[in-house]
Amino acid sequence: MKTTGSKWLIHIVLLLFSAVMFYPVLWWIGAALKSNAELSSPALFPSKWMWNNFSDGWVALPKYTFTYFYLNSLKLNITTTLLTVISSSLVAFGFGRIPFRGKKYLFSVLLLTIMLPGQVTLIPQYAMFHQFGWVNTYLPFIVPSAMGGAFFIFLLVQFIRGIPLELDESAKMDGCSWFGIYWRIILPLTKPALITVMIFSFLWHWEDYFGPLIYLNSVSMYTVPMALRMFIDTQAAISWGQLLAMSLVSITPQVLVFFLAQRHFVEGIATTGLKG
Repeated sequence: MKTTGSKWLIHIVLLLFSAVMFYPVLWWIGAALKSNAELSSPALFPSKWMWNNFSDGWVALPKYTFTYFYLNSLKLNITTTLLTVISSSLVAFGFGRIPFRGKKYLFSVLLLTIMLPGQVTLIPQYAMFHQFGWVNTYLPFIVPSAMGGAFFIFLLVQFIRGIPLELDESAKMDGCSWFGIYWRIILPLTKPALITVMIFSFLWHWEDYFGPLIYLNSVSMYTVPMALRMFIDTQAAISWGQLLAMSLVSITPQVLVFFLAQRHFVEGIATTGLKG
């Protein structure tokens, strides 16, 4: 009886905390359906549901609809995510499996870059990309993603080190090359970790606002976060309901990606990637 009572108490406390944490999201949903006059109301949901905030907000910007900015974001994020997964897995395989001189030193330098704030490299990076003529293009996002990311490489290296070396030795005896070991053995076994990298990469790139703000000048190249900023700038009397509606819609791809891949995400954390 005591055990049952304790479990009920724990569940009630967790539900209360969950309600507190979810309250801002409920307010966000309610505010997206309100008119400007009702936004100051303490009520969580409006007296009159303004569903047209979504349709009007979608076409509120001049010359472009949010469909255009969504396509920009999707093309850019799918490209950078695929390149990040491929490059990070290749580099992690090299650090985790291939013996070469200076491997420990280079891996230590890689880990040091994780602790380097982005603000330190912002100005020299911008100057370099400006000299290359990459400003106002997607290259400042695509090219770095093709070189992997320090955090993702570290994550995959730790995962790969948990895979028995005997598998590599057996593959070598069968005449398999290093790339064959990477393609036929390491990649299938690291599937949960690769999906974890994919989720984090997509989420981080999708919500990136500072990068497009620095490197993109043309409205035709704007992503969704930049379109939301332009939504505020282009209206004298801001329709906050439409803005909140569009910001709510803007997180839909992130939510879908996470929930569709959460099983693999949990597996990547809870297992070593080996299957019996």
